[in-house]
Amino acid sequence: MIVVGGEALVDLVPGDPLDSTVDGGLRALLPRLGGGPYNVALAAGRLGVPTAFLSRVSTDRFGDAMVERLHASDVDTSLLQRGDEPTTLAVVALDAKGAARYTFYVEGTADRLVADPGPLPGTVTALSLGTLGMVLEPGASAYEAMLRREAARGVLTVLDPNIREALITDPAAYRARFASWLPDVRLLKISDDDAAWLTEGADPVAAAKTWIESGVDAVVLTRGADGVAVITAAGELAHVPSRKVTVRDTIGAGDTVQGALLAWLHTRDVTDLASLDAGAWREALEFAAKAASITVSRSGAEPPTSADMASTV
Repeated sequence: MIVVGGEALVDLVPGDPLDSTVDGGLRALLPRLGGGPYNVALAAGRLGVPTAFLSRVSTDRFGDAMVERLHASDVDTSLLQRGDEPTTLAVVALDAKGAARYTFYVEGTADRLVADPGPLPGTVTALSLGTLGMVLEPGASAYEAMLRREAARGVLTVLDPNIREALITDPAAYRARFASWLPDVRLLKISDDDAAWLTEGADPVAAAKTWIESGVDAVVLTRGADGVAVITAAGELAHVPSRKVTVRDTIGAGDTVQGALLAWLHTRDVTDLASLDAGAWREALEFAAKAASITVSRSGAEPPTSADMASTV
């Protein structure tokens, strides 16, 4: 089983400007269930692999809807914690190309209060963490403890830092903490922009090579219009271009890549990334890029199902 840990929140996404506006010409905001790890769990679950979501979710109406959507996407909620704290909100602004900017409302919200559940079940083969879950305390320390403990017992540990700069009050401290995680991370999935932020402007491929030297087995770089690449100790093993689609928005694209990679690895029973050659990595990246292309063609984070993947050329 794959376990995905981290925040679940509500994205407030601008509606169609032709439909409605409010005072000052602002577009009406529509609630979309999201959060990076939540989207990763949905993506993996919809692709037909056993997936559980570990977080703390509010008992408010948003939280109930989140749980319902997890169940509809075949995601196991046995590790889910509930609390009466409010749901985290993220107000989304889209630029002319559909790229998203976020303003977060996180004070006293449920997901940041997640508790360490202790050792995960023996059936767990992969643990995926990231985004706000690794930033907001006290939950960040709980997830960090899980990362180290599960890595020590041989679980495939996967991290996507998915930087939300507005919530990182001490960038130097976060960068140091990120570096401390690397010996316990087997697969690092990261965007070019996040790689540049973490290294204060270094070339992302060069940065990936330094992270490999720090103990990571493989770094998957998402490069926007330039596609997806993987770097290992053997160098850049594979690169696939982005698929050409009409982009509605980019919300959840990177999360879909992560979920699709987890699904691909689980389906092939891969826990040792060193066993993958260039051809296998290319197949994995093509699968992930295809899944992401379906997500960006839709409004909000709406990852594809296995049937969507089978019916899309």
